Amino acid sequence: MSQRIVECVPNFSEGRDRAKIKQITDALEAVAGVQLLDVDPGADTNRTVVTIVGDPEAVLEAAFQGVKRAAEVIDMTQHHGAHPRMGATDVCPFIPVEGVTMAECAELARRLGDRVGRELGLPVYLYEAAASRPERKNLAVVRKGEYEGLAEKLQNPHWVPDFGPAAFNPKAGALITGAREFLIAYNITLNSKVKDHATDLAFELREKGRVARRGQTNAFYNSGEICFYADSRFPCGNCERDEKTFEALIEHCREAHGYDLLHLLSLNDIPTTPSVVGQKAYRAGRFADCKAIGWVVEEYGRAQLSINLTNYKVTSAHAVLDATREMASDRGLVVTGSEIVGLVPYAALKEAGQHYLKAMGRSPFVPAEDVLKTAVFSMGLADVAPFDIPAKVLGLPKAYAKGLGGMTVKAFTEEVSRDTPAPGGGSIAALCGALGAALASMVANLTQPKASGEPEAELLAIAQGCQAAKDALVLAIDEDTAAFNGYMDALRLPKGTDEEKARRSAAMQAGLKEAVAVPLATAERSLEAMKLAQRVAKVGNPASLTDALVGAAAAFAGVRGGLWNVMINLKDIKDTTFNDAMRTRCGALLQEAEALMAAVATEGDARLVGMIEAKAKKGA
Repeated sequence: MSQRIVECVPNFSEGRDRAKIKQITDALEAVAGVQLLDVDPGADTNRTVVTIVGDPEAVLEAAFQGVKRAAEVIDMTQHHGAHPRMGATDVCPFIPVEGVTMAECAELARRLGDRVGRELGLPVYLYEAAASRPERKNLAVVRKGEYEGLAEKLQNPHWVPDFGPAAFNPKAGALITGAREFLIAYNITLNSKVKDHATDLAFELREKGRVARRGQTNAFYNSGEICFYADSRFPCGNCERDEKTFEALIEHCREAHGYDLLHLLSLNDIPTTPSVVGQKAYRAGRFADCKAIGWVVEEYGRAQLSINLTNYKVTSAHAVLDATREMASDRGLVVTGSEIVGLVPYAALKEAGQHYLKAMGRSPFVPAEDVLKTAVFSMGLADVAPFDIPAKVLGLPKAYAKGLGGMTVKAFTEEVSRDTPAPGGGSIAALCGALGAALASMVANLTQPKASGEPEAELLAIAQGCQAAKDALVLAIDEDTAAFNGYMDALRLPKGTDEEKARRSAAMQAGLKEAVAVPLATAERSLEAMKLAQRVAKVGNPASLTDALVGAAAAFAGVRGGLWNVMINLKDIKDTTFNDAMRTRCGALLQEAEALMAAVATEGDARLVGMIEAKAKKGA
């Protein structure tokens, strides 16, 4: 089941006074539902970068409390540091991690800006995905002039704040808030101690590329002559072609190489007006949204490519790694591994693991733990330091701490057998459905390596569906118990006054409806597992036929058990419209499941008889 997780990375203009920093982080941590992941103070920059994650509403509240406390404890009239800044809280971006869109994060930024403007009286500017106009999207443009130029900036009609007064606050300055993609800080390690080796590769990767050369004599891009733009000769940096006009070169770069030459030159601060004649020509790097340099890490005794992936949905870490491995080999170098600095979204590491599983010819639709471990092994993420998946990966699939789903089979069975009402039939129904989906997935993944074309695509689709159903049903083992406990909590509410009785009754009815929703979802997902088991029984390895049939039967138990648990809770729900709708829905689900189980059994038994008869005939 998808979680809703937002990351927020406020940058506070204080990096030296630990007491002040702690006051700010205490304000952030005081908000329930928010986790403080990192506090990174810098004395030279006089700036602290803080990372928090949590539910969107909780993160929004924490961000406001952090901005408020920073405005109280930081005095910008006394602030000096190496990093650009505009206010006590200089910048406060919201980043979607799991189950949240960029548009939703932009709305969080707008809500923060509105509240800061109203309640704290600070001018607020929006940037990136939340920008109110195109020219305010770039953070550097919005921040230009910094705190020292803010008073003058606020008098400029073009720079009226998005929220708050157009009045200079000497103590707290202004806030910049917005929404952006998750930035992955990613380093690739070489078997070399030479910085230039890493730099050469980094310049090939990064979006801004490098100065173009012609007449290379070796794989390292440091030989040959530097190219310049000249009258009637405009060389392409990515091939040997020359164009007679700059406009023709722009078109060539777009059509032949897929990049915007004007954008490339702007990244390298090359003026294009009135003319580029006399300027150096540039070669575009391989990847958009990729920044990279080379350095040597003395602690490791090796050179590294230090990379920032500013939008991993455009350029992934594994794509950059694969390209680096290819180029390193051409240069006689070896990539020994890589490391992720800070955190990485679950979706990014999952995509990497599935990429490498596909490259092996294996199904990428296996348990999430296996996918993530494949990514760690394939990318060499533990090369220079341990890689702790729970600590490093944001947005891991939801799991209940010390929940039923994490027990051994024996411990879970013993727990069910005790004289307590939970876990009960609802949890067992979910377990049955999960086992049914798992068996169907097993058959698909066992068969897939020997298949190709349409059969392989069908098997992979089945495995993908089975993994999704299995994960949801495993989670439902605990959710069913949690829903029951929620109803029991409502039963324990006070009932001394009429108001308390009404509140208790409403809570009990809400708890009963939740206790209905969970087993209903169990029944629906178990029915999906039955359908997948039927499909894989037809296309899977004949030797695994009975595994698919048992999967269908187990999933049917999940459907039947889920529906029984819905029905028993309806008797105490007073909403007759709700009850009628649930009975109709349950009836339709049961009818479909019974017909499907009958068909699976008939088809399976017929195939088994045929297999026995064929074996006997062959033996005779």
